Amino acid sequence: MYDLIILGGGPAGLAAGLYACRSKLDTVMIEQMYVGGQIVTTYEIENYPGFDGISGPDLINKMEAQAKSYGLQIYNEEVVGLDITGKVKKVTTNKKTYEAKAIILATGATPKELGFDKERKFRGSGVSYCATCDGAFYKDQVVAVVGGGDTAMEDSNYLTKFAKKVYVIHRRDKLRATKTLQDRAFANPKIEFIWDTVVKDIQGEYGVEGLVLKNVKTNEESTLKVDGVFIAIGLSPNSDLVRGIVDTDEYGYILTDEDMKTNIPGVFAAGDVRKKTLRQVVTATADGAIAAYVAEKYIDSLE
Repeated sequence: MYDLIILGGGPAGLAAGLYACRSKLDTVMIEQMYVGGQIVTTYEIENYPGFDGISGPDLINKMEAQAKSYGLQIYNEEVVGLDITGKVKKVTTNKKTYEAKAIILATGATPKELGFDKERKFRGSGVSYCATCDGAFYKDQVVAVVGGGDTAMEDSNYLTKFAKKVYVIHRRDKLRATKTLQDRAFANPKIEFIWDTVVKDIQGEYGVEGLVLKNVKTNEESTLKVDGVFIAIGLSPNSDLVRGIVDTDEYGYILTDEDMKTNIPGVFAAGDVRKKTLRQVVTATADGAIAAYVAEKYIDSLE
């Protein structure tokens, strides 16, 4: 039996693993895909203290190496079942069952979809949720970014390295992004904003050829010829495994107190999967550190 199981290998999970292993807790991390989560798709991070510009993959590699140096064990397996309401927390993967005294849920969140049939049909053929992953495929082409937050502005600026034109489609007449990112996008001559507008459908036979747009104020519809569309309209929490087990809000974000405790003793949540005001790398790592520290106290109380 382990002391602690961490589900999810993003910044929150890695920070939790670092703090747990430094406290000599026997800790295992289970990550379905690759360590890093959304940060791996981030071209440049400018607001993480101590790093005046570092790529997401570089930062996560440093976090992973540091956590492993203190003994964190990481397994790439898919979780297929949980039994976490008792004193012994059981996690069943596609390979085996793990048991621990406490568990930290750091499963993160995934980008929201627009919800069109052709959105899924053309994923990888003109539809993307990751500018840094796919931007280079659109050299000298025309693309659109849907959204008005930080990710949308970061993606838009990044895409101008390759595309000859980037349209930003936003349902409101002002952005939600931080002022620095807004200023950079407004100053970029390759970026054009389409305000008060939503995407009604995606056009194309074998890939994205255009978008059907609707102005939310005039109800006027139009078409926009693009070679690709990058969707950045928010996140959905990866909490399906624990819905109905731990308390969540109406959107599925896990509810915790300031100590990252859920409603179930010995079960903690950290990072983007929990309900919080700000979802950034710095807040994820803080969550992970707190969760590991409080989990240690919980485990000590059992003994």
